[in-house]
Amino acid sequence: DTLEVGPGTGNNVNYYKRRASKITLLEINRKLTKSLKKKFYKNKKVRVLNSDIYSIKEKFDTIMYMDVLEHIKADKREIKKAISLLNSDGYLIIFVPAFQILYSNFDRDIGHVRRYRKFFFFNLAKKYKIKLIELKYFDSIGFIFAIINRLVGTNNQNNVGLGIKIWNNFIFLSKFFDFILKNMFGKSLLCILKKDDQ
Repeated sequence: DTLEVGPGTGNNVNYYKRRASKITLLEINRKLTKSLKKKFYKNKKVRVLNSDIYSIKEKFDTIMYMDVLEHIKADKREIKKAISLLNSDGYLIIFVPAFQILYSNFDRDIGHVRRYRKFFFFNLAKKYKIKLIELKYFDSIGFIFAIINRLVGTNNQNNVGLGIKIWNNFIFLSKFFDFILKNMFGKSLLCILKKDDQ
């Protein structure tokens, strides 16, 4: 039983729909909600809601924030609520942009409030007494591109679009260096938490 908060266009559903018995997509944007309902109207196990997490009462086995938490000002409050909605042995999966030093005008333009470091999730797991299962940086090559972007200030839309196209050709290289460097740094950060009520 899975809840994805802020699914946007719903592309992530393709990666987990086979493993989920029931899927709830929680989207606050009305236009995106309408689009999601149209996209999944034939899929009986997918439910689309136009609301935020504070309106949810039921519990889930998995809750996901995929490139969403960085848009939320009260992020700690949001996570606390998400944890309360997890069943025992449930998972909270969070994927966010990493390293505040990489924060740019582009982040600001697309509504990012902040970027994250590992210690944020270490402290969070300790505070809310939830088990930390996985905590890894990803995309080391993207990190280098982001540093260059900060230094030369190529944040207009044309340059950002070009940068994304170039970066797409280096994904395989980034995966290789992530493995070699053991995910010591990267442009993004994955955190997986597990609720254990025992």
